[in-house]
Amino acid sequence: MRGKIYQSYLWQKVLFLLILLVILNIAIVFAINAGSMKLGFWAVVKGILGKGPDALKTVIWEIRLPRVAGAVLAGIGLGLAGNVQQVLLKNPLASPFTLGISQAAAFGAAFAIIVLGAGSYQVGADAKINYVNRYLVSLTAFSFALLTSLLVLWLGKMKKLAPEAIALAGVAIGSLWASGTTLLQYFADELKLAAVVFWSFGDLGRLGLEEVRLLVIGISLAFIYFYLNRWNYNTLITGEEGARSLGVDPDKIRFWGMLVSSGIAAVITSFCGIIGFIGLLAPHMVRRVIGHDQRFLLPGAALLGGVLLLLADTFARTVISPVILPVGAVTSFLGAPLFLYLLLRGK
Repeated sequence: MRGKIYQSYLWQKVLFLLILLVILNIAIVFAINAGSMKLGFWAVVKGILGKGPDALKTVIWEIRLPRVAGAVLAGIGLGLAGNVQQVLLKNPLASPFTLGISQAAAFGAAFAIIVLGAGSYQVGADAKINYVNRYLVSLTAFSFALLTSLLVLWLGKMKKLAPEAIALAGVAIGSLWASGTTLLQYFADELKLAAVVFWSFGDLGRLGLEEVRLLVIGISLAFIYFYLNRWNYNTLITGEEGARSLGVDPDKIRFWGMLVSSGIAAVITSFCGIIGFIGLLAPHMVRRVIGHDQRFLLPGAALLGGVLLLLADTFARTVISPVILPVGAVTSFLGAPLFLYLLLRGK
């Protein structure tokens, strides 16, 4: 009898993950079809499979698919990072955004644009932001984000801070970086200021095939690492004493888990800018359905993160087309009331 109940428990979780996977694939086809040029469902499928006219394949593979793939990958990475950080820090509000990683990346980008001269404003028939060296912007943003991650981990390890206190330290450090960004903007001219503001909005349109490949490699390796440690994360939920009694070293698991999750968040933020609430919301929403078991929560948070960010980006591209809204503003605008709703429902 107990075996049948356990099998039913497993199949319910697997079914939920399969439903999320189907929703994600439908959202991908819908997002590729959305835009000024309507393609149709079957035309999108043919284009993805490499069939159809050359113009159709060009629109799909060179224009729309990199952005859609970037949205899915960034959402998956942020969902994974947020879930792992919430488990490791025992704090339901932990995420790359609330731990100061996003703010550190924003300071790094502002430093590269204003101090190192990596950004400018291109004035022409269609005036737009042009980065003199976008790789320098991404590299500097990543460096400061990773530095913040290491600083937070050092405070936790060397100063013996409790996991909850580590989250508060991240908030304080994030506030410090935000103040630094404000000071840099104050002394910048209007052209560099425009470049900084544009970067900080969060934009998936800047992703190319090279960035997508890097995201695929980094997020795949991170997911493999997290999933190999799924049982260790489950033991941490029961408490540190319980984990130690089972042969798990909480400090070691926490350090490496935080390092990998922060590194992935830093890469995503350096490529896409600040995208808030995805890493916070996706784990919460999945956890309410399938519970705390990391065997299912890890892939569930990843899939739902991809769905949420892809839908937000599609909304940003189409709601007042041809104007494209910054996806970071959309996720914050939609994510804040949704999180408050979940918070009030969950008491």
